[in-house]
Amino acid sequence: MRGDLHSSRPLVRRRANLSLVKYRLLAFVSILGPGFITANVDNDPGGILTYSQAGAKYGYTLLWTLIPTTIALIVIQEMAARMGAVTGKGLSDLIREEFGLRATFITMSILAIADFGNIAAEFAGIASGMGVFGVSKYLAVPVGAALVWIVIVKGRYKPVERMLILFSLIYFTYPVSAFLAKPDWKLALHDTLIPQFHGDSQYLLMVVGLVGTTITPWMQFYLQASIVEKGVDKRHYSLTRWDVILGCIVTDVIAFFIVVACAATIYKAGGGEIKDAADAATALKPFAGQFASALFAVGLVNASLLAAAILPLATAYNICEGLGFEAGIERRFSEAPIFYWLYTLLIVGGAGFVLIPRLPLLKVILFSQVANGVLLPFVLFYMLMLINRKRIMQEFTNNWWQNVVAWSTAVVMVALTAGLVWNTLPTVGAPPLP
Repeated sequence: MRGDLHSSRPLVRRRANLSLVKYRLLAFVSILGPGFITANVDNDPGGILTYSQAGAKYGYTLLWTLIPTTIALIVIQEMAARMGAVTGKGLSDLIREEFGLRATFITMSILAIADFGNIAAEFAGIASGMGVFGVSKYLAVPVGAALVWIVIVKGRYKPVERMLILFSLIYFTYPVSAFLAKPDWKLALHDTLIPQFHGDSQYLLMVVGLVGTTITPWMQFYLQASIVEKGVDKRHYSLTRWDVILGCIVTDVIAFFIVVACAATIYKAGGGEIKDAADAATALKPFAGQFASALFAVGLVNASLLAAAILPLATAYNICEGLGFEAGIERRFSEAPIFYWLYTLLIVGGAGFVLIPRLPLLKVILFSQVANGVLLPFVLFYMLMLINRKRIMQEFTNNWWQNVVAWSTAVVMVALTAGLVWNTLPTVGAPPLP
């Protein structure tokens, strides 16, 4: 009898451990969403174009930037999630309460302008991606705009969130494309771990664009707002942190494979100018095959639709929270009319902008990515001021290393932007060359 008891104890312990693992896994799945979706939407058409250009123009040499930007992205996204869970308020709400309506209005206005460029870039991505399959932008863009409008306006938070998570998983078409391109993995790993620096303005522009497309101002506002709308509080915060970390790692792993795919094909063949992200998909075909090209294009269309739904939503959150209007997709149109009308106008405006004949879409997309990098230090300033106020965050303020990473990111972005301006300013009064 005693022997039976002893032999059954390990079985009971194993069952208890399995039950605990199952409970934690279910708890994590219930929290999964805001961090994972926000980070993955960051790989939008503008981001895909920037990563594709980095690989096509500089090969593997810019891969090293993904390591520090991933660390910075995790720290900054975690700050936004923590503020949302602790305060129950969005970032725009907190800025308005702590810094006043004027500062909020100026910040929201600048962000809205940059976001509109981003929104136009998302619909440009739909046009480019469907163009690979021979579909006219005059059909693809209106249909895409109607689709994302119906999903968000007619949907509710939980079903919409599940759909967005499902769409986020389609990003894994990019690693498959990269493997089909047969890259030099040894060289790619070397250039990822060993930084390389160049002082020319085009290289600096690409670095600013890479950081600007990886860590964007809108992400912080959307993540914090979605944390609040999901109802995440201090009790669920530890699981939410893992949601954020997982999302940040996945999005930069996808970015890595986009750079690698283009470095292994376009750069290896002598480089080339990429006018839009669809050019990268088309350029893959001779080197990696039609399947790799199609997968790249499918990833682009998916990213465009996902971002076209989220970015106008983020902008509507920003403006409504900052000005004190009701906001949230859990509310009906009649309960938050300004929020939904803003969302509608942004969808219509962004889609309509892309349909203008002979519009230089490449310049619009690249401008939006660089504008993100320029605006980021100002958003980080507000975030760091807020998250270090014990009156607001209590015992959940930043520790020293989080402050170091966040402030360093802001300083680096200011320095890179200043270097970019210095290198691109025309030389005035310089003596003529002999």
